[in-house]
Amino acid sequence: MDKPFWERKTLAQMTRTEWESLCDGCGQCCLHKLQDYDTGDYYVTDIACQLLDCRSCRCSDYADRFATVPDCVQLTPQKVYETDWLPETCAYRKLADGKPLDWWHPLVSGDPNTVHEAGVSVRNKAVAGDPTVDEMAQRIQRTLAAIMPGKG
Repeated sequence: MDKPFWERKTLAQMTRTEWESLCDGCGQCCLHKLQDYDTGDYYVTDIACQLLDCRSCRCSDYADRFATVPDCVQLTPQKVYETDWLPETCAYRKLADGKPLDWWHPLVSGDPNTVHEAGVSVRNKAVAGDPTVDEMAQRIQRTLAAIMPGKG
């Protein structure tokens, strides 16, 4: 039997559909982060993008998200290699680093709920909003080192 596409292809070789299916729906990339420009450290808040449905952990307006959130990051194969705040659990990051997908990833488990059942998603851990920097500073949950050892 053939290996699944994520084990056969590089990120750059994937079709749009394959690329989009790599998103596990955890919502961690949608959490607001603050960066200390002196140290480069990131601090993760429990406030998600205003468009994140914190129950499903999916964007409520994915097709038109840039109209509402112009600074939304559109991941591309190149950006995955350039972005240093993606969590270790992120499928894009894992594959870029040559690591396998986790058992709870929907492509592996066949169930979109395993990401929530495994406690990896922001479900019941975040609220959506459009916070000020001061509000974000009051809602810091962890440094990026907590989710990315060696990165902060």
